[in-house]
Amino acid sequence: MGTYAPLIKRFFPPAIWRPVSQARYAILRAAQYPAATLHPWRRQSKRVLEHYRQCHRGQRCFIIGNGPSLKQTDLTKLNGEITFGMNRIYLAFDSIGFSTTYYVAVNDLVIEQCLADILALPMPKFLSWRSRRFFTSPPDEQTIFLHTTYSGPKFATDVRGRLWEGATVTYVALQLAFFMGFQQVILIGVDHNFSTQGKPNTTVVSQGEDRDHFHANYFGKGFRWQLPDLETSERAYRMAKEAFERAGRQVLDATIGGKLQVFPKVNFDQLFG
Repeated sequence: MGTYAPLIKRFFPPAIWRPVSQARYAILRAAQYPAATLHPWRRQSKRVLEHYRQCHRGQRCFIIGNGPSLKQTDLTKLNGEITFGMNRIYLAFDSIGFSTTYYVAVNDLVIEQCLADILALPMPKFLSWRSRRFFTSPPDEQTIFLHTTYSGPKFATDVRGRLWEGATVTYVALQLAFFMGFQQVILIGVDHNFSTQGKPNTTVVSQGEDRDHFHANYFGKGFRWQLPDLETSERAYRMAKEAFERAGRQVLDATIGGKLQVFPKVNFDQLFG
């Protein structure tokens, strides 16, 4: 529907425009399928991903968000735990004294502006297949491409295929954690609360220090980023909760002062005996 979408939604009921929109996005996803399946880089990524299937069965992990609450969280307690870091989490590595076990980034703007930093990271890096266009040479063996999409809501239990992004990289990390077999996944730093307001998914340019993440330079002055879509993210989180519970597993939320109300809350400090 493109630029006409607001007008179509204004003058026609959802029963008319929603099926048309869904069909359009389905066609777009179908067009992406050949390269996301047959390209040599993706074929290699799918072979690597197969080695991660159930590789952490029965274990627990922490998915580290990037909210301001991380400044109140003793991240040194995670040294020795299995952790997923996302986007610019590496800005915290020097202060906490260790790197996360895995790294995930799917947002085009983050990957484009931070690619050099990301490629320098030593751990396995899960990146959106779209980001291949930013590469000037073949990826290293630690770079794994995921076929993530903006449309087609689903919770992927097999991450070798298509994953829905759910408007947050945290949802992609949850799908990876499920595929790897983790019994318990604990979220921290997922504040689900932003002081910067505006239309969801709109690209903006930061005008100064970042107040919405744990580091002032996270999306510092001049950085291009997209405003959050918390409603879509909540929809995705509910799908993740249902998938984990259906499999007899759980997702817990240990974010200090977090606003997300989907997952059971736990006290971070009490998770360590």
